[in-house]
Amino acid sequence: MAARPASSPRRVARRLAAPLLLLALTQPGEAQPLATAVKAAFLPKFARYVEWPPQARPVAGEALQLCIIGSDPFGKVIDDAAAGQQIGDNPIKVRRLATAEFAAGCHIAFVRGTPGRSTSRLLQGVRGMPVLTVTDAHDGSARGMIHFTLADGRVGFHVDAASAAQSRLSISSRLLGIALSVRQKS
Repeated sequence: MAARPASSPRRVARRLAAPLLLLALTQPGEAQPLATAVKAAFLPKFARYVEWPPQARPVAGEALQLCIIGSDPFGKVIDDAAAGQQIGDNPIKVRRLATAEFAAGCHIAFVRGTPGRSTSRLLQGVRGMPVLTVTDAHDGSARGMIHFTLADGRVGFHVDAASAAQSRLSISSRLLGIALSVRQKS
């Protein structure tokens, strides 16, 4: 799944940032549920800007697996966000996993700890696999390759391109260009 050519950084930013407008228009008490919805909207879109190694790419028509590992903050919202979305010839399928033990086949994994397992421990379970890991500030310092943050009422994200490269993933410069910060591969 190669990144699409000919999309300008401005167009990418508009496509990914559109949900942020909704967040900016909410009342303070509504911000947290809407932030969750914005994160859910981002997750399937990240797949457009990631290149997996050949052996990890789904074949045409096969589902791209978006996995929720550990605690699921999204519920039906992530199912709705992924419904009908396609990356090339590949529909997006949401899977929920209690642990990383069954993460084989996942392409993107949102990882959040549970009372019995920390986010760091769950991330260890997919380390080195060609899986784009995504976390959020909910669990403190544990960070995936993409890490959501909420600052001044806005959802943004940081990218760890070095960690992605260790897992044989390449993240498009178009996505890196709109990240709050990027840890580059050395």
